[in-house]
Amino acid sequence: MVERITSLRRRAERSLAWQVWERMLEVEFVDRSVALAGKAFVSFFPLVIVVAAFMPARIRASILTSLTARLGFRGEALTIAREAFASTDDVRRATGLLGLVLTVFFATSFTTALQRAYLRAWRRPPHPGAGAYWRGVAWLLVVLLYMAMLGALRGALGGGVGLGIFVIVSLAVTSGLWWFTAWFLLLGDVRARVLLPTGVLTSVALTAFAVSATVWMPGVVTDNEAQFGFFGVALSLVTWFSGAAIGLLAGACAGPVLAEDSGQVGSFVRGGESSPLTAGAAPPLPPPTRDLSLRDAFQTADES
Repeated sequence: MVERITSLRRRAERSLAWQVWERMLEVEFVDRSVALAGKAFVSFFPLVIVVAAFMPARIRASILTSLTARLGFRGEALTIAREAFASTDDVRRATGLLGLVLTVFFATSFTTALQRAYLRAWRRPPHPGAGAYWRGVAWLLVVLLYMAMLGALRGALGGGVGLGIFVIVSLAVTSGLWWFTAWFLLLGDVRARVLLPTGVLTSVALTAFAVSATVWMPGVVTDNEAQFGFFGVALSLVTWFSGAAIGLLAGACAGPVLAEDSGQVGSFVRGGESSPLTAGAAPPLPPPTRDLSLRDAFQTADES
C-alpha cells in the first residue's frame, strides 16, 4: 500500500499540473495575491473610477458596465455599490487635473507588483528596464481601452444569442490582453508565441471566476454592507480582487512550466525551438534548492 501511494505521488509530481503548483509555491502565491489585491483596491480601482469620471458619457458607461459585470454586481448589490461611491460630478470636483495625474501615478504601483509576479514566475534576473514608469502608464491605458470596448460591446449585443457571442469575443479579447501583458511586462525577454498559453489560461481562469462571482458576490456585498456599511463593500471588493489575483498568478506560473516542458507540450509551445527566450536574453535564475511546502505560499522570500 505504501509503495503504491509513493508511486502515485511520484507520478503526480511529474505531471504539469504539479509543476504549476510548485511554481505557484515558489512565487508565494497567497502572499503575492493579497499584495496584488491590496494594490488593485487602493490604486487601480480608484483609477478606473476617476478616469471614467473625466470621460464622455458613453465611454464612462461602457467602462462601468464592464467593471460591474466583472465584479458580479447585480440586483441589490449593484444598487448598494453605486450608492457607496460618489457621483461623477463629485469625483470631478474633488479630483481636478492634478489629482487625476497623481491617481495615474499611484496606480502604477499595481503594474509594478504585477510585473514582479511575472518576472518571478519566469525566474528572470534583475533587468535594467524593469519598473520603467511609462510601461505602467501604457499598460493602464490599454486596460482602460479594453474595459471601454467590452462594456460597449456588452451593451450593444444584449442577451440571448448576443450574450453567447459576447462571451466568445470576451474570451478572445481577454486572452489577447493577458498575452500582451505577459510579453510587455516581461520586457520582451520571452518570445510572444510562447506566452500565448499564459494569455489563454489567464483569460479562462478570470472569466470563470467572474462568472462564479455573479452567484456569490451579490450576497457577500449585501451581507457585508448590512454588517459594516461602506467598509463592508470595500471588504467585498478586496475579496474579489484576491480571488482574481490567484487566477492571474496561476496563468502566469503555467506559462513557464508549459514552455520549459521537455516533452511534446513544451516542443509545441516553443514552436520547435530549444528555448522560450528571445535571442540575447539573459538565462533564467536557478530553481529553489529545497523542497517547497504550502508554508512557502504564505511568506515572502526574505522570511526564514
